[in-house]
Amino acid sequence: MQNAYASLVEFSRDLYALRSAVGVLSWDQETMMPAKGGDGRARAMASLSRVMHQRFSDPRLLETLEACASAEGLSPEERVVVRELRRDRDKAIKVPEALAAEIAETVSLSQRAWADARPKNDTASFNPWVAKVIELRRREAECLGYSETPYDALLENYEPGARTSYLRKLLNDLKAELVPLLGKLMDAQGKTPPTLDGKIFPVAEQRGFNMKILSAMGFDLEAGRLDESAHPFTEGLHPEDVRLTTRYSEKDLMSALFSTLHEGGHGIYEQGFQPRFFGTPMAEAVSLGVHESQSRLWENQVGRSRDFWSCQYPDLQKVFPAQLGGMDLGGFLKAINRVQPSLIRVEADEVTYNLHIVLRFELETALFGGDLEPAGLETAWNEGMRRNLGVVPDQPSQGYLQDVHWSCGLLGYFPTYTLGNLRAAQLFDAANLAMPALKTDIRFGRFGALKQWLNVQVHQSGRRYDGDALMEKVTGAKTTAAPFLAYLKGKYGDLYGVTL
Repeated sequence: MQNAYASLVEFSRDLYALRSAVGVLSWDQETMMPAKGGDGRARAMASLSRVMHQRFSDPRLLETLEACASAEGLSPEERVVVRELRRDRDKAIKVPEALAAEIAETVSLSQRAWADARPKNDTASFNPWVAKVIELRRREAECLGYSETPYDALLENYEPGARTSYLRKLLNDLKAELVPLLGKLMDAQGKTPPTLDGKIFPVAEQRGFNMKILSAMGFDLEAGRLDESAHPFTEGLHPEDVRLTTRYSEKDLMSALFSTLHEGGHGIYEQGFQPRFFGTPMAEAVSLGVHESQSRLWENQVGRSRDFWSCQYPDLQKVFPAQLGGMDLGGFLKAINRVQPSLIRVEADEVTYNLHIVLRFELETALFGGDLEPAGLETAWNEGMRRNLGVVPDQPSQGYLQDVHWSCGLLGYFPTYTLGNLRAAQLFDAANLAMPALKTDIRFGRFGALKQWLNVQVHQSGRRYDGDALMEKVTGAKTTAAPFLAYLKGKYGDLYGVTL
């Protein structure tokens, strides 16, 4: 029976190689591809999608899975590989090959349309694409099946087991806590908190500092790289080939630095799997909500903390003496943790960030519930920003067109950001309990123990557990907002000397 399992692993690794090829094409599309390459790239993506679908539909795969399922002598990890490949296969064959190829081709073209439309604020050219993407995802949801709403089928792509009703309650309850907290913090920080606005930070120097931080985190730069794209992302092609991107602005020092910390967290996850399982579900992330917890933990719990900057800020001042020489650590911490309702999600502070996710969740569920048509998205977006954050974009690039996700067909993806924020706080609490010297280590620029703890507790589990089961195993509780809210109140209370 080990022969059947060996055949299954060979299939899995071949499929992983095909996914890696798609990943290379996606990464290249965002970083290197010439402007006229979009049509050819879309055809290539559609062709590879057909090949992968055909692999899953091969009757020999089902025979091998059934042989492995009844086999004796497989280890618990090997049984996870069998279980998860069966799950992937059953899901893949529900979607017809032609539809899978059409989705792959359409999202590739749509992504290029978004990249062209965003800087021009050209919603008229992009709207037909987003309407087409939504229509295809609706068809996919009907093929996959769902218990309550078509949106559940899309959530399953990113956070297995999550349901719309659960997320609606979680997000509404979180919003009810965040809105009054936002008001208290706006009062506490005053009308003129310290800011880095108006300063110029040359990009070349930013790149050098970011590479230093990425290396210090433990991201292996011989098994990965950092490039630039319109929207920062991570592409894990293989644990020894992980591509990160960020984006730079000489007027905004922290945007690129925090996105580097963020994507570095994703990259450390992708590099952290057990080598003997490479190419199988035991060397894949359990969900995007767990993946996001890793990026958020490094970006926020580590990268926005007093402990982190106690060590790193003197070095940053040496890189930018004219810009930062006159600002002490306390002022810098208030500047980078400033609370302010804003238009751009990726630049939002920790208090308001999840309110951006609430908006996107409201819009996506309205789309799939039949309460909103794609043509009304821009108006609904602006109204939602006014309702949730009290600010309204004056151009689409700051509103409806700011995110790449809908052009890529990533509907159901946004809620994983909030799950990641909540889980990051929960995991960091558990790490501090497990390693009493953790904060001291961070204060002295030592991150190896934290990285190793995350490797063992989270990364090396692969897809053995779903997101909530993993959280319960590592932290003793399923995903909850309580540690996140306590973290915000403790951090900002300390920063401004108030009780929250």
